[in-house]
Amino acid sequence: MDRIDAMRVFVTTLDEGSLAGAARKLGHSAAAVTRAISFLESHVGTQLLHRTTRSIRLSEAGERYAAACRRVLAELEEADLLAAGESAAPRGMLTLTGPLSSGCTVLRPILDAFLDGHPEVRARLHLMDRKVSLVEEGIDIALRIAHLPDSSLIAIRLGEVRRVVAASPAYLKGRPKIRSPKDLVDHQCIAMNVFGPDNWTFPNGKAGPAAETVDIAPRLMVNTVEAAVASAAEGHGLTRVFSYQVAEEVRAGRLVNVLIDPPEAALPVHLLTPEGRLGVPKVRAFFDFAVPRLKAELARISKL
Repeated sequence: MDRIDAMRVFVTTLDEGSLAGAARKLGHSAAAVTRAISFLESHVGTQLLHRTTRSIRLSEAGERYAAACRRVLAELEEADLLAAGESAAPRGMLTLTGPLSSGCTVLRPILDAFLDGHPEVRARLHLMDRKVSLVEEGIDIALRIAHLPDSSLIAIRLGEVRRVVAASPAYLKGRPKIRSPKDLVDHQCIAMNVFGPDNWTFPNGKAGPAAETVDIAPRLMVNTVEAAVASAAEGHGLTRVFSYQVAEEVRAGRLVNVLIDPPEAALPVHLLTPEGRLGVPKVRAFFDFAVPRLKAELARISKL
């Protein structure tokens, strides 16, 4: 059996979530899918999948092997498309990743619009708040909100975001004014573990003193941005999040930004791709489509 074909079967099985799903997707029999995976396990000398009648689960070795398979298949596709020349139309599977919140609110709508205009392209969007190795995990494009370390990745800067403290107009009505972080002690706060449940730290500008930490007694603690924003929008207190996470609520007038981190504390936003991938038509087409739209959206958010 051809090992590359077996790798495709293996990866498709993971994507579809079952042997039967892979068989339907590939037009193979269930027995053929099982033989392909057994062939790979025999070749590498270890079990890759834990299989039951209802589910599949990667073994520890399978997780590493799956990442390698995705990388190999992506490089083969890249070689084919590069050989076809610049005139080749965008096609094939485009794999993207981004943080849970920004990936859903900022990246996903643009990806949807891109797919509407490129019928030969399919996409897989992985939203997760963990560090992802683009090369090791076979990712074409990533949205990152952070200061980037030096690497071989190609990075296009899109803009920046800052943290804000936001509350609803209804909550703020009749309550003490908020002019600086120390004023928060007189208010109900909605906290998240990501920024610390018991205190919030506010950076100062270049010429200012050290960062200011304010102790808070949260009225409510939650573990998702969506919950914190929804509770604040309904008038139950103040919350501290990134500007893009409340952009729609602020635009609609349901929230007001009462404190905004100084420009010096902003985090840059980049669109990344592994070196060499920009030559692949589907990747180049997405960058050409998405970069100006993402820049415009981030610029609009920064003015709210």
